[in-house]
Amino acid sequence: MMIGSKNLTPQDLDKIEDSLLIEELRKAKEELFNLRFQSATGQLDNHGRVRAVKRDISRIHTVIRERELGIRAVPVPVVAAPKTTKKAAAKPAEEA
Repeated sequence: MMIGSKNLTPQDLDKIEDSLLIEELRKAKEELFNLRFQSATGQLDNHGRVRAVKRDISRIHTVIRERELGIRAVPVPVVAAPKTTKKAAAKPAEEA
């Protein structure tokens, strides 16, 4: 996920689990801190990036709160089915 880009949509955030969403929020806040520090020292090249990161943080907070209230659905983690080999699949057929 690209924090601070214009490609981040609430639909993208819907696909992310809560633990990863909180991690992305932490990264976004850290990036905002770094951008503010660069701005204070006069090293910031793109001032629009601060605004984009702030908006992304707000989007993430909104999705988290909506999930708490039950407005937005929490994504179901995908569980992969255990792989079976031809031998393992053939054994129950032989026993019957």
